[in-house]
Amino acid sequence: MSLARDDVYEVLSNRRRRFVIHYLRGNGPRAALGTLAEHVAAWENGIDVAAVGSDARKNVYTSLQQFHLPKMEDLNLVHFDRRAGEVELTEEADDVDVYLEVVEGHDVPWSLYYLGVGGLTGAVTLGHALDLPLLAGMTDVGCAVFTVTAIAAMALIHTYYTREMRLGTDGAPPETDG
Repeated sequence: MSLARDDVYEVLSNRRRRFVIHYLRGNGPRAALGTLAEHVAAWENGIDVAAVGSDARKNVYTSLQQFHLPKMEDLNLVHFDRRAGEVELTEEADDVDVYLEVVEGHDVPWSLYYLGVGGLTGAVTLGHALDLPLLAGMTDVGCAVFTVTAIAAMALIHTYYTREMRLGTDGAPPETDG
């Protein structure tokens, strides 16, 4: 089953559902609902799991059980065994990564960084072709090496950054302060 774009955006629009995906990716694909609720409540409140009170845990537990997990199960992102109180991430959940580029606050989307690198390498190539004073001494191979190096450097930086911001990495979800 292929996920529809609107369905993915709807699921990911809720922080609790993103936290569920993050926890299951980072701690194994299966978890008890109670454990999941404790971690989600801790992240929501910016506290340690041990400090989660029973009211906060119950609030998250109930909303996951009655609303969020059934919605995620309908899209085949998780399997929710209500009797056993267990949640398991499905392979289908891997398809949501493409929708998760996190751009917070005053950050710039990666597409603009690539546009900048493209403009810079294009300007250097054009300047070299027109024998502009600063670039006239550059060889064709040097121009090509500059272009490839700039693109490769940007791709490496982007890869590193997106791995750090991906759901399921160590620690708290990327959008929390913890």
